[in-house]
Amino acid sequence: MRLRFATDDEVDEERPFWQHRRWQLSAAFLALALCTGTVAALGGGRDAPGAAAAAGPVIGPLDPDGSRPQGCRTDDSGQRLPSEAPRDVTWRPLNGAETPLSASAGPLKTTGPLLWCFAHTPMGAVMAAHTISRQMSGPDWRTVSDQQLVPGLGRDYFDAMRASMPETGPVQTANALAGFLVLKYSPKTATVRVLVRQAGVVYVSLDYIVDWNGVDWQLRPLNSGGLYSRVNPVVSLVGFVLWNEV
Repeated sequence: MRLRFATDDEVDEERPFWQHRRWQLSAAFLALALCTGTVAALGGGRDAPGAAAAAGPVIGPLDPDGSRPQGCRTDDSGQRLPSEAPRDVTWRPLNGAETPLSASAGPLKTTGPLLWCFAHTPMGAVMAAHTISRQMSGPDWRTVSDQQLVPGLGRDYFDAMRASMPETGPVQTANALAGFLVLKYSPKTATVRVLVRQAGVVYVSLDYIVDWNGVDWQLRPLNSGGLYSRVNPVVSLVGFVLWNEV
């Protein structure tokens, strides 16, 4: 199969706005502005003492015995890096794109707009990276950010930039999730490379980091406020676990 490189304009054309390269450049500029003392004016610093807690659905805390919330029980025995996709994967339209869900790796629970309860495994980390990132294109992004992004300045930067964008509804995209690769994994953190197929048999990849907070996986924003690493062209599919034959 002959693969073609994607240009920056092609990469940006059909992605949700928060994935555009221009957005990430703006996020980097915003980070600089926030560092000069304008956090409060732009809506950052919500984790400071006395900050009001966000209202809305929440992910349950640990039970008194230290186990995961009621109804969230996963088989966490599969700690090897995945070499194939789970056989129980189904696909669901989520904010303009087909997104994989797994009855074993998660998400197992739905609380309002929150899709959560991922297996504490490499495959669970993969599912969390796909699901949480896609939720940021929807109207409930703020609730998802509050519950499923790692707290810190990176999240504050993301929230401030995302809040500045007009709500135009989910962006329909012709791009398709083609596969994944777990680059790094430990019970505390994982780096997941996501393979995206674009029109004309163009493949690109981007990396997400998810952290385990004791209850579930959370997506960790970059210090710039972006949610993933730079988009890179892919010249070979070797090493990727493919969702379907391509």
